[in-house]
Amino acid sequence: MAWTWRFEKADGTEVPPAVEPEEFTTQGDAESWVGEAWKELLDGGADQVTLFEDGAKIYGPMSLRADGS
Repeated sequence: MAWTWRFEKADGTEVPPAVEPEEFTTQGDAESWVGEAWKELLDGGADQVTLFEDGAKIYGPMSLRADGS
């Protein structure tokens, strides 16, 4: 299983991440990573992220902004 993130602008347009992620082997590892990298991702132009497992959407988009906007 591979867990991956999609990085998007607020309108859903995909953007390259400011911090290059790996492919994660667990959902917890993927969530921990985004929890540590969210500020750099936000500063780099991503407004929200969506989590996938082997290409299947698990949840998202989830805002990277503290106020959820």
